[in-house]
Amino acid sequence: MSSRRTETGGRIDRLRTIRFTFDGAPYTGHAGDTLASALLASGVTLFGRSFKYHRPRGLLAAGLEEPNALVTVLRGDVREPNVPATMVEIYDGLVAVSQNRSPSLAWDISAINQLGGKILSAGFYYKTFMGPVIGPLKGTRFWMFCEHFIRRAAGLGRAGVAPDTSRYERMNAFCDVLVVGSGPAGLMAAKAAADQGARVILADLEARFGGSANWSGETIDGAPAAEWAGRIVGQLEGNDNVRLLPRTTVWGYYDGNTLAALERVTDHKEVPAKGEPRQRYWAIRARTVVLATGSFERPLVFPGNDRPGVMLAHAAERYANEYGVLPGARIAVFTNNDSAYRSAVALKKAGAAVVAIVDVRRDVSSEMSRLASEAEAELLAGHAVVATEGGKALTGLKVQRFDLTNGALSGDERSIHADCLAMSGGWSPTIHLASQAGAKAEWDPGRQAFLPPQPTQRWIGAGAFTGSFSTAEAIAEGRAAGLQAAGGSASPAPLPVVEAAPGDPDPAPVFEIKAKGKSFVDFQHDVTAEDVRLAHREGFVSVEHLKRYTTLGMATDQGKSSNVPGLAIMAEALGKPIP
Repeated sequence: MSSRRTETGGRIDRLRTIRFTFDGAPYTGHAGDTLASALLASGVTLFGRSFKYHRPRGLLAAGLEEPNALVTVLRGDVREPNVPATMVEIYDGLVAVSQNRSPSLAWDISAINQLGGKILSAGFYYKTFMGPVIGPLKGTRFWMFCEHFIRRAAGLGRAGVAPDTSRYERMNAFCDVLVVGSGPAGLMAAKAAADQGARVILADLEARFGGSANWSGETIDGAPAAEWAGRIVGQLEGNDNVRLLPRTTVWGYYDGNTLAALERVTDHKEVPAKGEPRQRYWAIRARTVVLATGSFERPLVFPGNDRPGVMLAHAAERYANEYGVLPGARIAVFTNNDSAYRSAVALKKAGAAVVAIVDVRRDVSSEMSRLASEAEAELLAGHAVVATEGGKALTGLKVQRFDLTNGALSGDERSIHADCLAMSGGWSPTIHLASQAGAKAEWDPGRQAFLPPQPTQRWIGAGAFTGSFSTAEAIAEGRAAGLQAAGGSASPAPLPVVEAAPGDPDPAPVFEIKAKGKSFVDFQHDVTAEDVRLAHREGFVSVEHLKRYTTLGMATDQGKSSNVPGLAIMAEALGKPIP
């Protein structure tokens, strides 16, 4: 396996080498790497097997939403299964193993399930195991016979039985302003509130504060965005009325502005310091909450979209800019929106060859054409990817002319040699906490996404959470939210100046490319576009019935990348709009 580590760039410490093992094989990485980025840097493309068909899967994302690269982390006899490799910080002595395969990840005997075809389609267990009318296995007896084998095959990671000797803590905290998310919007909100004298808690699930500033490649106030974010974090660290909580997931929003959070205190350490707990549960009661939780990029649904080497465009950009890892040597981009063009330019600057940008839109703006030229990529406007090639790694893809108005394909297929395909199907604001706080999300036909509802508790949204996807908008909304939360007046100080690539935030309303082959909507549970249409044909048309019949959105990622494409396919089958 060849190294994909770039010679320069990234936020890792190249002077510090860390040794770990994955599936018994030794690897090295650098301080600041995740398990995913370190393995990718070593040339690993196969990270897992899918739930039902045991198809080979690679990295799709670079953060919490990763559905494919789930691993089990071992600490002695204690096992922690189903951890996204993208969220595991490597440390000396880390031991991780892949899941849902036998005897090995490369050679999985259960991959024979791929030959099952329609026998293993959505709801197969409701139909396949009905016993005969007569005989020893009549009625439910056949199901009870098969249940034993199904249970052995079900699940992903294997839970451990050894007692966990780690220590855990519970903490209560009270503050004037809780800021969830530390991207540009969250940092500005925390700083604005702190400058007003408010007691502020800033929580982020990542180890490094800064969010997209750590990998966007943009310039803020004349400095790289990552450096600007570092300066703001330094100012907050020196403020007595600010508490910073990195590696902290705020996961519940309850009545009375009470929020629940989990801090991973020592999961990233080989040996905890004396008295340190492994994790800490926080119950936070805030007068006002600022939700700056960002957004998730969505995949496009097309045949072969699950092949190792096909990933989200922002993930490819993040691996290159934050971790100094190229996801491929020859990269193609497939998109329905402008944001992927920035990713193409970033990948080119990092040292990859961007061979093509495939855009479903026939009319591409002059700014995007300029970015395609800057990336030295062939621009195929009005085209779509209709197939991918390769086994345990991507070797190429096929494209065809595409009509945006009716979804029709025409002309001859064209083959493109590439070992990575970076795709972007638009963005979905991360509004889970706002939904938990009460009220119904609102569909925005321009953004092709659900936006947060009107608040029913004391919270304020900012940045990509609200559908404002540019950094300049995030900074402006973040400062305004922080001032409002702290009860301050508008600041006369000028806002930081952002230099960023232009782009229209609205994607084309294209979620699926209909061509021959399996097109996956939910990667972890192997739910295909045809499964969604099967649910429609069999009468499971409500969202709740669709979810339970197909298991769409019921995996560990809870549909972060799959829910909206699944709803779009069902809406088309019903002849109705998405909401």
